[in-house]
Amino acid sequence: MRLLPCLLALMTVALPAEAHLLQPKDFAALHEVDDPRLSPDGHWVAYTVRTTDLDKDKRATNLWLAKWDGSEERQLTFGDKSQYSPRWSPDSRHLAFLSGRGGDDQDGDQLWLMDLAGGEARRLTELKGGVEDYAWAPDGRHLVLVVRDADPAAHAKEDEAPPPIVITRYYFKEDRTGYLTERRTHLFLLDLDGGEPKQLTTGVHDELLPAFSPDGKSIAYVTKRGEDPDRSDDWDVYVIPAAGGAERQLTHSPEADANPDWESPPAWSPDGKSIAYLHGGPVKEIEYAADSLAVIAATGGEPRVLTAKLDRNVYSPQWSADGRRILVRLEQDRHTVLAQVDAASGNLTELSGMEGALPEFDAAAGKVAMLWSSPAQPREVYAWEGGKRRALSRQNTAFLKGLDLAKVEEVAFKSADGTEVHGFLTYPAGYSKGTRYPLISFNHGGPQSQSEAEFDFNWQLFSANGYAVVATNYRGSTGRGTPYAMGIYASWGGKDVEDVRAAVDEMIRRGIADPERLGVGGWSYGGMLTNYVIASDSRFKAAVSGASISNILAGFGTDQYIRDYENELGVPWKDLDTWMKVSYPYYHADRIKTPTLFLGGASDFNVTLLNQEQMYEALQSLKVPTGLVIYPGQYHRLTRPSYILDRYKRYVDWYAKYLKG
Repeated sequence: MRLLPCLLALMTVALPAEAHLLQPKDFAALHEVDDPRLSPDGHWVAYTVRTTDLDKDKRATNLWLAKWDGSEERQLTFGDKSQYSPRWSPDSRHLAFLSGRGGDDQDGDQLWLMDLAGGEARRLTELKGGVEDYAWAPDGRHLVLVVRDADPAAHAKEDEAPPPIVITRYYFKEDRTGYLTERRTHLFLLDLDGGEPKQLTTGVHDELLPAFSPDGKSIAYVTKRGEDPDRSDDWDVYVIPAAGGAERQLTHSPEADANPDWESPPAWSPDGKSIAYLHGGPVKEIEYAADSLAVIAATGGEPRVLTAKLDRNVYSPQWSADGRRILVRLEQDRHTVLAQVDAASGNLTELSGMEGALPEFDAAAGKVAMLWSSPAQPREVYAWEGGKRRALSRQNTAFLKGLDLAKVEEVAFKSADGTEVHGFLTYPAGYSKGTRYPLISFNHGGPQSQSEAEFDFNWQLFSANGYAVVATNYRGSTGRGTPYAMGIYASWGGKDVEDVRAAVDEMIRRGIADPERLGVGGWSYGGMLTNYVIASDSRFKAAVSGASISNILAGFGTDQYIRDYENELGVPWKDLDTWMKVSYPYYHADRIKTPTLFLGGASDFNVTLLNQEQMYEALQSLKVPTGLVIYPGQYHRLTRPSYILDRYKRYVDWYAKYLKG
């Protein structure tokens, strides 16, 4: 049965005098709230807030504190050196965090400790490699640290040439990290009573996501071992005595167990007898496959995969105090919800409804604090109580005041092959039923992710400038099960293009979109999909393509996806036809007639700049209107405020030039 949600009749409404529409510079007023951490006694929630200073052209992250009863919200740290990763001591009296403050003589960020009774935070570590993660021991006197090996080039004298970068690894580059040498991350034990941190692990591999056992005697963590860990995604859960000693491998499956990409550490049961973790799908299906919740005895043995039949991603397992249930974030169609899994039977119960998005949560003392967002509400911290949300943070009250936000609606439609596809429609400001508007199809990256029912600055910005916006959860997206995600496996630019075109056709059929004024755009895979669309459909009059690749052959050896490429596409010298098939926007660039703006970070190792340069040069050769914007020193995600503002302005100007004349 074809499911097409009915559109409510909307009338043109005059805006109140004090209301205003979103403008590019408004992004600087938006506070990015993240990482809620509930104190063990359940009285406080610590979280981070990233703010933007356009005058200084900087962004900074600082720590905030909210009382559980909602009576207090206050800032804990200040300054333009970011403070992040707050973690409570077991007695709830101290808050540890990571920061780069304290001087420029260090190779990385260090661990700091703040007494909530008052006083200045004090630095706990001075490790040359920097601390990347950590966890408290139950005794409150020890912490396990994830420390990166020191960079020999970090302290070179100004008049000395840096040493050559010597590469010997199969997986040898990564966005933001740069070229990967033999520097690795290992576990250290820090004693707050004094002394140098004690190194627990060594070797040519990385240890990540540590978690202490309830009795404090053992540490579970995630690592890849074998002859060459770089050549696989075979992460496993290991355990080591907290005092040091022999490591013990707990999981042995060829699939990824507790893949660090999902930032979900192994979770000990309250009695210390079991460990919950995320179990990955088949190796060849890479990120298209769903991650399941698994439990294994702390002594080893066969794991029990509790949600294997669910075919949905779960994240962030946390045990209930009685050890009978495990709380998780569950990814559903267009939403993420809080759910609990019975630790014995695997029965799953959704606790929060299909409303908005839940990027993070934390549980303690029988309470749950969560990060939540909706299309009309940027992310804030909430208490989950009695089956309802109660606001604890109000970081974006000033941002929303007087702002006239567009209506966002969930939509469903049929693709060319009859598959039902879902997404979101954002109405243009001042929408009047019966009037057709220029339409922008603006799509998410990944592709193994989805557009969710949360606040999206791009959608609102385009709406404020008179555009209808459709965001499609095309084949390749998660939230609808592995078969749906696998719909573009080794066939990028196929079913996903059909789904985007079907979304546009549906908006035309509904009388919302003007078929003569169609635009398309996106970043990362959203940019790749843009290139596929304009090489397949000449109806689009304008496109913006950020951090995208079209000549996939050019990605081999120049970006960070070598394992994914070989698993999904094979190797070019054996599977050239597959590589050429997914590279058609470049090798058949003469099909493209759409004026296209390409953008990218000069230091992006995720999707390297050469890919945008190639497409720009191809359209220049073909005399198709095009532009190339390069952001110096930026990675896959732009962080410099002036560049973020520039990108928003260029989006608006490019679409206006070709869709509004």
